Amino acid sequence: METDWVFGYGSLIWNPGFDFAESSLARIHGYHRSFCISSTRYRGTPEAPGVVLGLDRGGSCIGMAFKLRPQTRLAALQALFEREMTGGVYVARVVAVCVGPHQREQALAFVANPCSAAYARLAEAEIVRRLSHCQGERGPNRDYALSTWRSLAERGVHCPHLNRLVPQLTA
Repeated sequence: METDWVFGYGSLIWNPGFDFAESSLARIHGYHRSFCISSTRYRGTPEAPGVVLGLDRGGSCIGMAFKLRPQTRLAALQALFEREMTGGVYVARVVAVCVGPHQREQALAFVANPCSAAYARLAEAEIVRRLSHCQGERGPNRDYALSTWRSLAERGVHCPHLNRLVPQLTA
């Protein structure tokens, strides 16, 4: 991938797992944050699939842009591909991101693959049910959603999708 930036919209915001030189809030256009990926390992099981975020077509999304360090760039990209590109769930794309009011960069983003068996457009009630009850290797599905919501809120970002779901998870 010919880019020095990575765009995070879910767990990469609060758990990037790679070395970076700087980070900043950023917006992409053409994709929105959506619980559209079934998780049968990290946040669920094959018997009780959880659900995680993907970038789905349409709209826009505020997340974090991470600028990679030149000396650790290849290791960071390798770690990201090992983490995100299992099972064809995501497609790696280089997308335009707005970093600040006047800076545009090209960033690597992991976009939901609608051809994947894990891709699912679920009703909000089913998303809430999965977030509330499912658990996988990395813990409760609920924690994933709350960590993403908190990380965005701490940065002054109010995601309408998460803002609708979180009260149903904390009730």
